[in-house]
Amino acid sequence: MFDSFRKYNKIVMVFLFLLIIPSFVLFGVDRYQQGGGSGEKVARVAGDDITRPEWDAQHRNEVDRIRQQAPNVDPALLDSDAARYATLERMVRDRVLSAAASKSNMTVSEERLSRLFAEDAGLASFRTPDGKFDRERFMQVTGRTPEQYEASVRAELATQQVLLGISGTAFATSAQAAAALNAFYDRREVQVARFNPADFTAKVSVSDADLESYYKAHAAQFQVPEQANIEYLLLDLDAAKKNIAVNEADLKTYYDQNMARFGTKEERRASHILISAPAGAPAAEREKARAKAQQLLAEVRKAPNTFAEVARKNSQDPGSAEKGGDLDFVTRGAMVKPFEDVLFALKKGEISDVVETEFGYHIIQLNDIKPAVVPPFDKVRATIENELRSQQATQEFAKAAESFTDIVYQQPDSLKPAADKLKLTIQTASQVGRTPAPGATGVLGSRNFLSALYAADSLERKHNTEAIEIGPNQLVSGRITKYAPARSLPFDEVKDKVRTLVVAERAAALARTEGEARLAAWRSDAAGATFAAPITVSRLETQSQPAPVIEAALRADIAKLPAFIGVDLGAQGYAVVRVNKSVPRTPPATEEAHHENEQFAQAVASAENAAYYDVLKDRFKAQILVPRPADTPATAER
Repeated sequence: MFDSFRKYNKIVMVFLFLLIIPSFVLFGVDRYQQGGGSGEKVARVAGDDITRPEWDAQHRNEVDRIRQQAPNVDPALLDSDAARYATLERMVRDRVLSAAASKSNMTVSEERLSRLFAEDAGLASFRTPDGKFDRERFMQVTGRTPEQYEASVRAELATQQVLLGISGTAFATSAQAAAALNAFYDRREVQVARFNPADFTAKVSVSDADLESYYKAHAAQFQVPEQANIEYLLLDLDAAKKNIAVNEADLKTYYDQNMARFGTKEERRASHILISAPAGAPAAEREKARAKAQQLLAEVRKAPNTFAEVARKNSQDPGSAEKGGDLDFVTRGAMVKPFEDVLFALKKGEISDVVETEFGYHIIQLNDIKPAVVPPFDKVRATIENELRSQQATQEFAKAAESFTDIVYQQPDSLKPAADKLKLTIQTASQVGRTPAPGATGVLGSRNFLSALYAADSLERKHNTEAIEIGPNQLVSGRITKYAPARSLPFDEVKDKVRTLVVAERAAALARTEGEARLAAWRSDAAGATFAAPITVSRLETQSQPAPVIEAALRADIAKLPAFIGVDLGAQGYAVVRVNKSVPRTPPATEEAHHENEQFAQAVASAENAAYYDVLKDRFKAQILVPRPADTPATAER
């Protein structure tokens, strides 16, 4: 029960509420490039353009948010073409919904907004002990004013209402859910005969002429991509800190003002006896508890050595009573105030008077004291210097960023002037391509920086790139020192690789031919078919069968079973599938069926939302003006 009256006042910086901020709200974006608000138009909604700088900034915000939540995520995934395009689709979606909300005059009541803010644990962390909202700390943490945050929440709630009218009225009957779910969980008993390319490799023979012909027809497979050797400068907070001068007087003043932070606080070990009497208990009950505490106080003062035994028999704090009332060592701030005030006023070995708290009546015995320990200035000097530099780094970075941007632009033939003025180190890298290499991080993992390097001016004239923002408080500029265009590898260098590819291709063709022949024969005479043992498969239980095999089996006409089906597996060969029978799904338990029906209804609502969103896109003439990457699904924006 000691936990019931110990007061934990650790301050936790809560960032989770930021995750609900809609993606269309931009904040904390530092722009150092000239003309940051203009740029290539990448999308348009309701006549308003989205520019590439806006897209880049939004994607950086989303990447930073994801990295804070999942630091170990692969940076290459976050900066892929598909991820960037998905960000643009979300921006378009948010603007479409915002336009629809504005057109429909949708608003959010003050009452609803006040209730939402009152229930937000993240906002509560910005309140001071006296209940006031800490505006400065909020702006420091979020990069926005409270008014901007309120506006973003209003906008988000308004856009939610746009789709709520559709999703809120969507429904699905039990019959509809059963038809869809039974099809999804459908099962088939099948037998499979596989024709693997590896079994036909020995039958493949190729000549040098065959290899050369393949090499010429597939020249793109045997190219070394263009590469460049580069040099670059990185300006970040660590670099800015190095240019900050801190004098000795400032260091000592900071030490004097923050002395307690650098050492250990005084700790006190006490035991107590608690007679419970909640603050809301009737007066008579509390008076009875007080009298009991006074009686026990008299006992332990007569015989202080019996304090532990008296606590075991009488204390109503089960967390400490069995330990003779021992509370172990505590520091200031760990206990409720009335208890703490008395505890830190006692001398070692003293027993307090009866202490009243919201939990009842306590008798405290101070058993031991560990004095506060403050290290000498020399021991913490380096720590203090680093803290002071860190506090000034953001301001110093802003000033350095302006100089950095100007110098790399005005003196484009070299990075040395910027390096000398800002005391930066010119770094080098070789074999750098147009896109980040797998696993690349930092400067070489920035798609924007690499694109700038390979821009015409940088590539042809070997000029510095403009200052590129690659992350919060991170600017980079680079230049190409040596360029090698893409080239085809000589045939002799890749002959073995070509042979492997040709053999694999022809072996797969032989496997397919053999499989198709067997399929035709077995359809004519099923008695001669040779299959593996029967297995039951479904979309959820594939039994290690390839997805095309499962789909082919489930698409078979159950009115014409058994059926023989041929499945071309490409490089994996060929499969002949005998579908023996349909295996009905085992009916789910009542609770599981109810849960499935709810999920189906949600899927219906999502589908109706997607259809309505398509209508809104047409209504507000939403267009994405850049091509969709080949590996991006067409439904990403939904």
